[in-house]
Amino acid sequence: MSGKFTAAGGLLSAAALAIAVSACGGGGAPASSGGTAATGAAGKGGTLTILSNQDFSHLDPARNWTMPHMDFGIRLLYRTLTTFKAEPGAGGTRIVPDLATDLGTPSQGGKVWTFTLKSGLKYEDGTPIVADDVKYNVERSFAPELPGGPNYAQLYLADAEGYKGPLKGERLKSIETPDEKTIVFRLKRPVAEFSYTVTLPTFAPVPKTKEAGEQYDNRPFSSGPYKIQSYDRGKELVLVRNANWDPATDPVRKAYPDKIVMKQGLRQSVIDDRLIDSRGEDATAVTYSDVTAASLAKVLPRPEVKARMVGEISGCTDMIGFNTAKAPFDDPRMRQAVHFALDKQALQTAQGGPDMAEIATSYLPPALSGGRAQDVYGLPPTGDVEKAKALLGGRTLDVAMTVSTGEKSLGEAVQSSLKRAGINVTLNPVDPSVYYDTIGDTAKSPEMFTYGWCPDYPSGATFLPMLFDGRTIVEKGNSGNVWQFKDKAVEARIDEIQAMTDTGAAATAWAELDRRIMRSSPAVPTLWDKKPLLVGTGVTGAFGHPVWSGQLDFSALGVKQG
Repeated sequence: MSGKFTAAGGLLSAAALAIAVSACGGGGAPASSGGTAATGAAGKGGTLTILSNQDFSHLDPARNWTMPHMDFGIRLLYRTLTTFKAEPGAGGTRIVPDLATDLGTPSQGGKVWTFTLKSGLKYEDGTPIVADDVKYNVERSFAPELPGGPNYAQLYLADAEGYKGPLKGERLKSIETPDEKTIVFRLKRPVAEFSYTVTLPTFAPVPKTKEAGEQYDNRPFSSGPYKIQSYDRGKELVLVRNANWDPATDPVRKAYPDKIVMKQGLRQSVIDDRLIDSRGEDATAVTYSDVTAASLAKVLPRPEVKARMVGEISGCTDMIGFNTAKAPFDDPRMRQAVHFALDKQALQTAQGGPDMAEIATSYLPPALSGGRAQDVYGLPPTGDVEKAKALLGGRTLDVAMTVSTGEKSLGEAVQSSLKRAGINVTLNPVDPSVYYDTIGDTAKSPEMFTYGWCPDYPSGATFLPMLFDGRTIVEKGNSGNVWQFKDKAVEARIDEIQAMTDTGAAATAWAELDRRIMRSSPAVPTLWDKKPLLVGTGVTGAFGHPVWSGQLDFSALGVKQG
C-alpha cells in the first residue's frame, strides 16, 4: 500500500523501544550510510517543494492515522503533548516534551496521567493554546462523524463506553482540565507507555470555536510552525510560516523553509524523473511517496543520484487482506489456500527486488519479535501450489481484489501467482486518496485487498491489538481490523498480555500470539519494505525517521542557501 497505517503495563520500556527500532532502522538501505541523503548547510529561507502522487486521506488530527500523512501533519501543522526527536536511527525513537513541559506524571499505578502545558503556546492567529483544546480533539476522535483516526483514546480512557464525541455538546468526564495548563487523563487500566501514546495526532489541540466537522480536513488550525495559505484538493497545498509559533517552546521542529509547496496528483514515474534530473525548482524538491521499482534502475547505477536516495527500512509489514465476514474468505481454509499459493518472490520482484524489500513470514516485523523473523508455515518464497489446491478441495475461486492505483504491478503479481492454484483474481484499482475509506467501510469492503501496518511506536501493543481485536471494528472508518476478524480467544489473550507487568514476558507473548493468528490467516504478510525516497540536489537534512515508517522527517528538511 502506498501509505500505511501504521499500553498497559508489561510492554517495552523506553530503553527497549530504542533498542527495537535501532535493530530495524539501519541496514541494507540502497542510499547513503544510515539512510540519510543530501546533508549540508541549511539556513532559514527558500521554498521546499513536495512532489506527490496523491492528496491526503485526512489532515484533521482526529482522523489522521496514515503514513506519511501523519508525519506531515505532526511535523508541520500541529503539535502534540510529546513527540519524537528529529534524528535518524536510534536517536529518533526517543520522545521529548512538545506542548507539555515534561513526559507526563503517572499516578494510581499508571491509571492516571497528568500533563502541564508550556507557557507561550499560541495558534496561528495568536490566541493561546489551552488544555481544553487538547481534551476537545481527543473527544473528537470518538465522533462517528469523523472516522478513521487512532483509536487509543477509545481503548484506554475510563468511562468512555458509548461516548459519541463532542459535536452535540457532550464532554468526556475521564479527561479533566482543572485549569488552562493542566490536563488529566483517567484510564481504565494502567498504561505504562502513555507518554508514547500522546505523540499521536489525537493529542494535538483543536479549539472548539474552529470546529468544522468533516470540513476541518481542508483547513486544520495551526499550532505548528506552518499554516495553510491555500489548499486546492488534489492539486496543490501551500504552507507559509506561522508567525505565532515560538521556536523557544519547540525542541524538535527546525522550520527552515519560508514556504512549503506540495504539488499533488502527479504520476510517480514523472516525479522520479524530475528528481533524478534535479533541475530548476526540482533541485529543492522531495518525493512524498516511494520511488517506483522501474525508476530504481535509473538511480542505483548512478552514484551521484544514489547519494540522494533515502532508503530506511520501514519497520512495516505489507499484507494481502481478506474480508473474513463473507464468503469465500469466511472459511479459514480458503484464506490459507491463498496464503500457500502466493508467490512472495514475485511480489518482491515487483517491489524492486531484495534491495527494496524482504519477504515477510509473520505479521510482526523482526524488530518486534526479538530481532528474528517468525515463520509458522515454512513455505518456500514462491509458495506451495499443490498444498493450496488441496485446501481448495477442487474448487475454483473467482474473487475481486482492490489495489491502490499505484500498485498495479503488485496486483498483477498476485493475480499471476494465484492463478496457478485455480484462484482467478479481478483487479479493481482505487485512487490512493480514498483507498483507506473504501476498505475501512464494512458495507463496501472488497473480498481481497492490499494493506499494511506500521507500529505507532515500536511495541507489539501498537500492532496486533489494532489489527486483530474484533472489538475495535466499526461500521465505517476501520483503520486497523479492516478484515473484520473476530476471535474471542485472541481477544482474551490480548487482554491478558496488556495486563502483564513483566516487559520481557509481554514481548514473548505478543510473538506467540502473532504465530497463533497466522494460523487463521485473516491476512497474508507479504513484504517488509525498505522505503526509497529521492530528494533534489538542493535539499538539506533529509533522513528517514525510524518511527514513521522511514518517511522523510519533514521537521528537519531545508534548502541550501547561497
